[in-house]
Amino acid sequence: MEKFKAIRRKFEYQGRTIYEWDQTLEEVNIYIEVPEGVSSKMIACQITSNKLILGIRGNPPFIDEEFFSTIKQKDSFWTLEDGVINITLQKMDKGETWFAALKGHGNQISGDSHLNEEVKKSMMLERFQEENPGFDFSSAEFNGQAPDPRTFMKDLRKF
Repeated sequence: MEKFKAIRRKFEYQGRTIYEWDQTLEEVNIYIEVPEGVSSKMIACQITSNKLILGIRGNPPFIDEEFFSTIKQKDSFWTLEDGVINITLQKMDKGETWFAALKGHGNQISGDSHLNEEVKKSMMLERFQEENPGFDFSSAEFNGQAPDPRTFMKDLRKF
C-alpha cells in the first residue's frame, strides 16, 4: 500500500528559497537549510501556539512570524539533521487546510485555485486511508472539486 505523500512548497524571497513546507491532516512541516557548520546548540527556536521565532543564538531572529493557524505547542518540536531544520507543528484543528505556513509570508496557496484543489485532494486521500485501513486509495481520483477534508461527512476530532 502506497503511503500518502504531502505536496511540498517553497517560500522564496528575492529569488532565494527561505524554507520549504508541507502539510498532512495533522501536521505542518517546515524545512530550513542551515549554513555549513551550524550545530543544534547554535540554534535558537521558540515555538508557541501561534508563532515561530528562529535564528542563531546571539543574533536577531531569521524568522519571527505567526503561523497560518493555531498549533498544539506541547506536541510540536524541531530537529536538525543533515543540515536541515525540520519543524513539526501539530495542527490544533485536524484536517484544516493551511494556505501558507506563516502568515507574514503570504497566502501562497489560496491565490492558486488549482494548487488549492491539489492540496485538498491529497488531504482527502490521506483521510480516506486513515478511516479505511487496508484499502489502497493511492490511485483514487476525484470528479470535480474535492470537499474540505475537515468537514466532509463526519467530525475528524473523533479520531
